[in-house]
Amino acid sequence: MNLEILITFAAATAILAISPGPDNIYVLMQSITHGKKFGLATVAGLMAGCLVHTTLLAFGVSAVIKENDSVFFLIKLFGAIYLLYLAFKVFRSDAQISLSNGGDPKKTVTQLFRQGFIMNVLNPKVTIFFLAFFPGFLFSDTLNTVIQFYVLGFLFIAVSSLVFGAIAILSGMISELIKKNSKVGIFLKWLQIFVFVGIAVYLLLSDK
Repeated sequence: MNLEILITFAAATAILAISPGPDNIYVLMQSITHGKKFGLATVAGLMAGCLVHTTLLAFGVSAVIKENDSVFFLIKLFGAIYLLYLAFKVFRSDAQISLSNGGDPKKTVTQLFRQGFIMNVLNPKVTIFFLAFFPGFLFSDTLNTVIQFYVLGFLFIAVSSLVFGAIAILSGMISELIKKNSKVGIFLKWLQIFVFVGIAVYLLLSDK
């Protein structure tokens, strides 16, 4: 077991979770609008959805790995290309972080959990991202591939939950920081680009 790979995976996950995106902005807005408890319910729903994507990835890609090394290489190549595409999209995007509560009607904790879960499960971009991100971080030559994908999935969920939970709890402070300091968005934009490109290169250079 290679712990360095797991540490690298956890660090990359943390940086991507911090970088502005639809999920963490959604958590931030639910926390600001309805309260911390409701933001945490949203986080729980989103992370439960990640478990579904992990299961699909574990059993689908694991079967491919067992059958054909060349196909697995093509999956990694696709992953690297997709991550470079995401980096390019971030590069082309506006660095300004936009916050607006939109006057959404108040929902219950259960409704927000369900909404976060459905949002995540029905988002094909999450499946594609997991497919691009996870295969290059397999960390053992002896451990079953399905188990490795589940370890990565639970590590991804744990790290993302900590980051998203902190966003929910510290929502007021984060909101004020974003509003007062325009350079925050620029820094996070370039940090996200660096991580996407770095993971893409790592995928291309990594062995099975």
